Amino acid sequence: MAPVRPAPERPVVDVRDVTVRYRVPHERVPTFKEFAIRWMRRRLVYQEFLALSQVSIAIRGGESVGIVGRNGAGKTTLLKVIARVLRPTRGTVTVRGRVAPLLELGAGFDPELSGRENVFLNGALLGRSRREMRERFARIVEFAELEEFIDAPLRTYSTGMVARLGFAVATDVEADVLLLDEVLSVGDFAFQKKSYDRITSFLKSGATFLLVSHSPDVVRELCSRAIWLDGGRVAADGPAGEVIDVFTGSAPAAPDAQAAGAIAGE
Repeated sequence: MAPVRPAPERPVVDVRDVTVRYRVPHERVPTFKEFAIRWMRRRLVYQEFLALSQVSIAIRGGESVGIVGRNGAGKTTLLKVIARVLRPTRGTVTVRGRVAPLLELGAGFDPELSGRENVFLNGALLGRSRREMRERFARIVEFAELEEFIDAPLRTYSTGMVARLGFAVATDVEADVLLLDEVLSVGDFAFQKKSYDRITSFLKSGATFLLVSHSPDVVRELCSRAIWLDGGRVAADGPAGEVIDVFTGSAPAAPDAQAAGAIAGE
């Protein structure tokens, strides 16, 4: 009798043939009234922009993956699709487990509310109950180093203070999948180290980690795998060091899809 082989592990993040197409107005319309008139007269001219084109990636549980590419390559769009903030034009996205997205620190904050009120507001937006946020509140404020300012209106905070509070709220969670978009340069050196330590604790706990970053060194340090997006397509996918070398030009650039696939071990 042949031995029974265990079923292959299902990916935690499974992106299949995802395309995201934006319709961008050909010219700027200064007022809503003029927009409505042009729309009714069918005089609006659009250009189509492919942010992602037939992207397929599979990420296993516990992997740390960095996403690199030039501005406009589709990195943030891919993260938004995985976070279900953005629906793809075509293709499917499957994510298994609880997701903690840090796509824009401070998003959803109200500048007229106090820091305390914004902690509970942001927690609610992340799907957490008021009771849960009460239990986490002191720890969040201590991590953000905002004990003296937590009852002041958010409009009186500096950009760095808002970012620290957003990071503290978003990462104080037991997540299966953590999504980060250029948020590890928050605050001063001491706070950046705390941020790195928190991310490292996520990795040690077995969480899956996706990071968009323009810093090759950060991707090398935190990620075992990297995906290079170029013009909305996957140009290379493989060990972080090898992909970063190709992306930065330290190694010969892949001349075609076949060479890029070789990096991914295809």
